[in-house]
Amino acid sequence: MSQAFLVNLAGWLGALMLLLAYLLVSNRKLAGDSLAYQLLNLVGSACLLLNAFHFGAYPSVGVNSVWVVIALITIIKSQSANQKEG
Repeated sequence: MSQAFLVNLAGWLGALMLLLAYLLVSNRKLAGDSLAYQLLNLVGSACLLLNAFHFGAYPSVGVNSVWVVIALITIIKSQSANQKEG
């Protein structure tokens, strides 16, 4: 498989993950602060970040970088709160 194919595949998978996350939260199947939702956002955004960087779409690189950071911060805070409770 070529590099371009893999980068495009990552972009499409990332887009699907973000849309799935949004669909699940919008239909109250996942909570906005749930680990599953945040992981979908984290991995989806990372895939789109790779794709955007490869193709030089730097505004999308910026947005997806922030999206990754938000997901990471939320996961870390959530895990920290869970450890304090348990």
